[in-house]
Amino acid sequence: MSLDFFGQTADGPDGPPKCSAKGCRSAASWVLVWNNPKLHAPDRRKTWLACPEHREHLSQFLGVRGFLRDTVALDDWDGTEQ
Repeated sequence: MSLDFFGQTADGPDGPPKCSAKGCRSAASWVLVWNNPKLHAPDRRKTWLACPEHREHLSQFLGVRGFLRDTVALDDWDGTEQ
């Protein structure tokens, strides 16, 4: 994995990337790509990370608001998805 979410190495100073769900400290395996069209330019993309347990919940949260743009496996993420 070449992605650098937290520091100089892919694992970062606190270990591997963690799930973005509140209170979850599990390793992330998914990238949820989103933007809020009321706040962000159409080409702006933000990301949340998700563990397998929280992927569906976080996807639904973003999806019902019309924010979810893509879901990509963390191992396949290169930061260029639009």
